[in-house]
Amino acid sequence: MSFGVLYVDDEINNLNSFKAAFRRDFNIHVAQSARDGRKILDTNEIGVIITDQRMPGMTGIEFLESILTVYPDTIRILLTGFSDMNAVMDAINRGQVYKYLVKPWQNDELKLYIQNALEIYQLRKENKELAHKLQLANIELEMLNRSRS
Repeated sequence: MSFGVLYVDDEINNLNSFKAAFRRDFNIHVAQSARDGRKILDTNEIGVIITDQRMPGMTGIEFLESILTVYPDTIRILLTGFSDMNAVMDAINRGQVYKYLVKPWQNDELKLYIQNALEIYQLRKENKELAHKLQLANIELEMLNRSRS
């Protein structure tokens, strides 16, 4: 799949580990801040965003919530070193998170979640395209019916 995977984390060691673990399987982009992550989103087609929860300036949930209207189809995964139930509920309710995972991640498990998320993203894109084609066909049919009246 050609869609990118974006990982946002303020810890450079986590970014390097992530990139090393998954660069052969996915088109990986990394960012050390929400602002840098947004720049990557604006210039690449990203299918999956994985973000750390606890970052300076903007939490992962706040970042995901801030991009929701611009990138509604992108699949969101929250990754954190802390299992905070309030953060889990916020992630689901505010950031519309697909998965909530606790660090340290297991490569095989995270790879599977990323693959599944990319498949969901692809299906969302295809559904939108089909809905648009159906809408155009309906307009064409309406016009044809009117011309016969």
